[in-house]
Amino acid sequence: MRKVIFMIAFISISISVLAQDIKVPRPSPDATVTQIVGVTEIKIDYSSPGVKGRKIWGDLVPFGEVWRTGANEVTSITFSDPVIISGNQLPAGTYGIHTIPGENQWEFIFSKDTKVNGSSTFNKEKEVLRVKVVPEEHHFMERMTFLFTDVTDNSAMVNLLWDKLKVAFKVETNTQDLFLSKAREQLGWQASFQAAQYCLTNEINLEEALKWIEASCLFSEMYWNTRVKAQIQYKLGIRDKAAETMEKAIDLGLKMENTPFDFDTMKKMLETWKKE
Repeated sequence: MRKVIFMIAFISISISVLAQDIKVPRPSPDATVTQIVGVTEIKIDYSSPGVKGRKIWGDLVPFGEVWRTGANEVTSITFSDPVIISGNQLPAGTYGIHTIPGENQWEFIFSKDTKVNGSSTFNKEKEVLRVKVVPEEHHFMERMTFLFTDVTDNSAMVNLLWDKLKVAFKVETNTQDLFLSKAREQLGWQASFQAAQYCLTNEINLEEALKWIEASCLFSEMYWNTRVKAQIQYKLGIRDKAAETMEKAIDLGLKMENTPFDFDTMKKMLETWKKE
């Protein structure tokens, strides 16, 4: 009898342990989509319900009521940096995406409340931003999907697609200002070099870029940062020093085990400067 009891207990415990490792498929599976815009990461976590032959808009999803924008937990969106949504400032952070669907107009609500189930539990006091958008026809999508499109260095469109409908809003970032701000927070030859290189490539903020590249050279003077210093000096009109600095960069490049990829370009640039 004791053996039987022991075996039953052992089997029960084994089943319990195994059950903890079994992942049961959800009718509306979890999904995540991430996009980098410039230096800003945007991530959307949501559940993806299916049409399954049902009438969605105005029926399963009523018009004029707060919707958690999906199934299961409320959809959330995370911004690593401050962004602009349809012309409105929104601080970095995680927000619940709630919507109020309508036949001719939708409202996207960004809220600090990420636990609500629908209009009955939505806390308007936690609302941070609300924008209005116009829905558009779209080819059929069985499962609700978020998709990033029209991505540039400073913006992207966030599209909600389901059934035969698309609703979208624009996210914008100030990539140059964000990059410069992040660069100022860091020290070391490489961070200063990268910041100065970025400014040189985009021809912005050159006076501060010169300070950064000088700091980089103080940490470790090498071909890479010295040739950037020379080019910034030249663009700022400090041409005599620019030539001297480039000559130093050429000397440093000659001492390297492998010839730098742009070594000949820098030599030709120096020759041109000397002829001016």
